[in-house]
Amino acid sequence: MVQASPEHLSAARDAIIAIPDAERLKSTASVLADAGYTVRTASDAEALAAALERNHAAVVLLDTALADGYMWEGTPVLLIVDLAEDFDLARLESWGIADYVSRETDVEEVAHRVETLIGRASERRRIRSEAEFLRESLRNVSAAIRGTNSPQQMAEHLVRGFGESLGTDHVWFTTFQDTRVPRISAQWCKPGRAPLPKTLGSYEEAARELATSLWADAEVLAVVDHETDQASPLAEGLQNWCGLPSVRSSIAVPVGDGETALGIIWITQLDAPREWTRAEIALIQHVAGNLAHSLIQGHLISAQVQVLHQLRELDKAKTDFLATVNHELRTPLTSITAYLDMIRDGAGGPVPPGIESMMDVISRNSDRLRRLIEDMLTVSQRDGSGNLNLKQVELGQVLRIVVAALRPLADSRNVTITGADAHEDVKIHADEARLEQVFTNIVANAIKFTPDGGRISISFMPETAGEGTPSAVVRVADSGVGIPEQEISQVFTRFYRASNASSAAVPGSGLGLAIAHDIVNRHGGSLDLTSVLGSGTTVSVHLPLTGP
Repeated sequence: MVQASPEHLSAARDAIIAIPDAERLKSTASVLADAGYTVRTASDAEALAAALERNHAAVVLLDTALADGYMWEGTPVLLIVDLAEDFDLARLESWGIADYVSRETDVEEVAHRVETLIGRASERRRIRSEAEFLRESLRNVSAAIRGTNSPQQMAEHLVRGFGESLGTDHVWFTTFQDTRVPRISAQWCKPGRAPLPKTLGSYEEAARELATSLWADAEVLAVVDHETDQASPLAEGLQNWCGLPSVRSSIAVPVGDGETALGIIWITQLDAPREWTRAEIALIQHVAGNLAHSLIQGHLISAQVQVLHQLRELDKAKTDFLATVNHELRTPLTSITAYLDMIRDGAGGPVPPGIESMMDVISRNSDRLRRLIEDMLTVSQRDGSGNLNLKQVELGQVLRIVVAALRPLADSRNVTITGADAHEDVKIHADEARLEQVFTNIVANAIKFTPDGGRISISFMPETAGEGTPSAVVRVADSGVGIPEQEISQVFTRFYRASNASSAAVPGSGLGLAIAHDIVNRHGGSLDLTSVLGSGTTVSVHLPLTGP
């Protein structure tokens, strides 16, 4: 295959003539030389091959006798054929040959055909070069559009890129009212040109209908010359809308997705007609498609960012509200418990018979309210309650403190707690106050959901977890009402309460297990729960011995 090269452009007057007939070879070479060509000749296949290897010619004159064995691409070839012979002219296209003449053609006519061939080849190179420039320019426009999530920046990249790449006077783009994209508009003007209006105004609805019609047909409205071309409603409407004294040539391109247009691009040439080539239209439509996709994606991302911002604001408002409520609840609760203690100490005189039991009810409900306030305070604090105060902690001692504090509640419900003192102690690296909160929530839950006469057993022991990591496991098993199987996966969700707890009117906030789960996770451990409805629940707490 013989191809053109960059050297071809600097050798626009170089020609190779390959003709076996010596006399015709000489006369043809003489005519081309007189026309200003630098001529190299070949009378056989070997000489032709040598000439082609040494020289990148602007044109090749080739007799059919020497044509076999070559494929021509880029270099224009004028084939010299004997029409008296049975030569298949269809072979010219497969060989890549541009034109042919008869061997009887006058040499002056041959020279003219050579000039025509070179001119056509030059024009093809120019068109290819311009098309490649446009393709590369609009490829950069698409890349710029995809490189941002800002719809307005996408629009600015589009109009500027089209204006500079196509060399037009105005490029204007707007979106229509649509939930899929934001309302934006952008325009680019050649320096010295007056800007177009910012919006379509009263013409928008008509423009939307006509743009949707174009979109449905996968068409654009390209007007070569507004002075001679038959007007269309869209072309006339845009001219009347823009207020320019004259628009000589224009192209309207719908930007759409699905069944409707999202917007419209209008590109204008003011002073002269313009033939909008297929390549230009195809590239414009391609970039418009990229714009539609990016606008929708950018709008979704912007909406998600906005929702995230609003959620953060709501979360902050929730945190501030809970912190305020906790503060306001703590003050009266402190007074209640303080006066209750004073009454029990005899500050108001002897307590009448029967009042002591009432005071026990007040005390239990005060403790319940205090725990609820502490749980709400934990929820209100960000990042799961602040930093952990880590130190060596005796796990058994934590459990004994928890059981001692909750035993009066268990006794009041005739629930037996066993096992907290039955094992050797295990030391772990943890936050003692937070662990106490974890086990208080778990054991209090077990007491609350275990009926009178029920049992709660507590066990703890060292164990080896995955990859040999030493840890301790604490299990709290009760003989309570259990949890429906389909609801077990939700019990660690804040404010979630099992259906049987709600239906039985068992009091609670749905925070205890969720807070315990968060604290255990922050210690690098895990909290698991198994339950059988009507038979009881077991909560297992795994804690690394080395801390988080």
